[in-house]
Amino acid sequence: MANVANIPVWRDIGAAPHPAASLQQAPLVIVGAGPVGLAMALDLGRRGHPVVLLAQLDFVAAGSKAICFAKRSLDIFDRLGVGDAMVEKGVVWNVGKVFWGNREEPVFQFDMLPVKNQKRPGFINIQQYHVEDRLIDALGALPNVDLRWGHRLGGVETHADGVRVTVETAEGSYRIDAEWLIACDGSRSAVRDALGLDFEGRVFEDNFLIADVKMKGDRPSERWFWFDPPFNPGQSALMHKQPDDVWRLDFQLGWNIDREAAVKPENVDPLVRAMLGDDVEYEPEWYSVYTFQCRRMARFVHGRVVFAGDSAHLVSPFGARGCNGGLADVDNLGWKLDLILKGEAGAVLLESYDTEAIAIADENILNSSRSTDFMTPKTAASSAYRDAVLELANELPFARPFVNSGRLSTAVALPASPLNTPDADDWRGAGIAPGFPALDAPLGTGWLLESLGAGFTLIADGWADGATAAAADGFALIEPGTGDDVLRARYAIEPGTACLVRPDHYVCARWRHPDADAVRAAIARAKGKEL
Repeated sequence: MANVANIPVWRDIGAAPHPAASLQQAPLVIVGAGPVGLAMALDLGRRGHPVVLLAQLDFVAAGSKAICFAKRSLDIFDRLGVGDAMVEKGVVWNVGKVFWGNREEPVFQFDMLPVKNQKRPGFINIQQYHVEDRLIDALGALPNVDLRWGHRLGGVETHADGVRVTVETAEGSYRIDAEWLIACDGSRSAVRDALGLDFEGRVFEDNFLIADVKMKGDRPSERWFWFDPPFNPGQSALMHKQPDDVWRLDFQLGWNIDREAAVKPENVDPLVRAMLGDDVEYEPEWYSVYTFQCRRMARFVHGRVVFAGDSAHLVSPFGARGCNGGLADVDNLGWKLDLILKGEAGAVLLESYDTEAIAIADENILNSSRSTDFMTPKTAASSAYRDAVLELANELPFARPFVNSGRLSTAVALPASPLNTPDADDWRGAGIAPGFPALDAPLGTGWLLESLGAGFTLIADGWADGATAAAADGFALIEPGTGDDVLRARYAIEPGTACLVRPDHYVCARWRHPDADAVRAAIARAKGKEL
């Protein structure tokens, strides 16, 4: 399969055997074994559901691809039991610096973790194949997840109550009748093509070179971005540190280029030397040229077929919103499909996935498009505006928020979600309102987010009936202790108050004086009972 696909191999696994039966049954089929498909399988597998995961290739591909994983994704990895493995391998960073022209000092810098006292950093950098390795290892502990390497989607037939999937292997084809099909098969989604669906949005005419190189050095673990640097005049450049002494160098090249010639070592070397200096020794790791789009499907849910990740939406890599956005889809979809499969919610709950995942995708597309327009101005007026902002940012703080070298991925708020129960009490702007992601805080000797688990959780202080209500209605209860002042402050928790958190760690309701009926009604609303 490796030679056929002409893709470099990071980890050779080998094709899974052709199943004995030519027609199989499965509640869930996931197509695509990238980070999003693997995380989706891990989420649903850990919830106890049988999952068939189809991987077109029979190996883990080399090429670092997505490298920047935001705190929100690390929190999701924690919930999936792989957070420590990711962070232990990754390069931790919080600080980004923006340079302009030939100035040696940055004109602007930012901190990706401005709110301290949280378990995870703002970002880690880690090659996509390392992420996939760790997800695959975690799936290996789940006997209910059947990961089929070298099994390619051949076709999809949709019905009112299920999907028939045709699968092709080197030994012939077979079919699976599934209740649900989740498409995580990337920007060239075969599922999307099979259903005759497409993206809507913008395509940007520019090319960028990824030059991952291996070199020793003591450069800091920070994101460095240059506008119009002397080593790539009139263009932009980016440098990021990865594990194992690998560095991501990214050069803007312009539109009308020879893409094949651009990745030849003799053409990459002058750019690398100009950035790093002639005396730096390095080895090529992976060269690639990319263009990008900011587009999404009109809907992510099509009957019993659900789209997630790049198969549903595409953004430019600036801002690290691609893979992080896909993991947000996993987080949003997993618990909802779990409730539907267990009969605790109707299929209508997936309408909220469509609404919320599209809201998240739209914010990522908006920020990504703005970044791209700022970084690659297309007119003299926009170039003048960009340069004026950079000049002012060097001296005046008010201008710094206008510098946009790729607003980096953060958790997206969903204040308009139909699953929220609006505030009935006066919180005077304090705490975390319904629809906003839960914020980590120290809790006892650990952390709040790692204590929330995979179900509904009520953070309540001094509610006498809390334990009884939790036992009766099946939600977890967290009662802050005397030393949990940071948590109390962040959630405006006072004696008698309570805050309800969804399984994907979004606040969905809160009360100054909760009662069991109100909590029960909020959980029912969050499960889609009012949709």
